[in-house]
Amino acid sequence: MNLQDFFDSTGGQATVVVVILLLFAAIMYSGKGKATDMKALAVSAVFVALSIILNQIVIFRMPQGGSITAFSMVPIVLCAYFFGVRRGLLAGMCVGLISLIFNPYVIHPVQLLLDYPLAFGSLAFGGIFTQKKNGLVKGYIFGVFCRYICAVLSGVIFFGEYAPEGFNAITWSVWYNFTYLAVEGVVSVILLSIPQVKNVFQRLKATF
Repeated sequence: MNLQDFFDSTGGQATVVVVILLLFAAIMYSGKGKATDMKALAVSAVFVALSIILNQIVIFRMPQGGSITAFSMVPIVLCAYFFGVRRGLLAGMCVGLISLIFNPYVIHPVQLLLDYPLAFGSLAFGGIFTQKKNGLVKGYIFGVFCRYICAVLSGVIFFGEYAPEGFNAITWSVWYNFTYLAVEGVVSVILLSIPQVKNVFQRLKATF
């Protein structure tokens, strides 16, 4: 049985579900000597669900994978913005693994990591800008850039053969992945830059 068949199978999907549950348990864990954080778990679960739902609202689907969606990357960045990089990373990995259940395309273990848990989890690195001025917008841009790196690496290593004439594997992956991630990124930055939206998220952050 190859990897694709495994993740299409009931056993493979059950394995992914177990990993997702372990990741949610890790989100709840606050650290040695501290009580478990049920609020972080509950809110993170909402963000994961919201990201999955928004990911299904496809504005434009690219011919060789990837799509422009309705702000589906924003909830993971928000999770990191509210609860820190570690919890945002775990939540993003959950989103990637749930996507793996719904629409698996796996040809190699490294490709699986780059296209699913790492691709979505890397959005959480935007949380390092939490304390900076306009930290949410800066964090979102950096998070999308981190996801872009994952997508480019996957394209270069595993899908370079699909590069059209006039492109090599690197230039094609750089350009191809930029087209859809940049469009969604720009639209999302415009949304997050609206003063009223920004103020809502800043007030919410103060409550966590």
